Amino acid sequence: MFMKRPRHRVFDYTPRYYDPDLDPKEREKRRLGFSRNLSVKRKKRSPVIWIILVIIIVYIILKLNNIG
Repeated sequence: MFMKRPRHRVFDYTPRYYDPDLDPKEREKRRLGFSRNLSVKRKKRSPVIWIILVIIIVYIILKLNNIG
């Protein structure tokens, strides 16, 4: 009531069309063979490996405590 109400900001922006075929950097990347390989999926590690690692670490800690 006593204060100004905020208004939406209006921007006068006209987007430009980007053509990667006309861009010299993109042409150079294609010529050299650089590309993003998004289809590569990371392999999940087996939980058995994690269990073995934890058992080995616990064993080493127990052995070091018995020696000291």
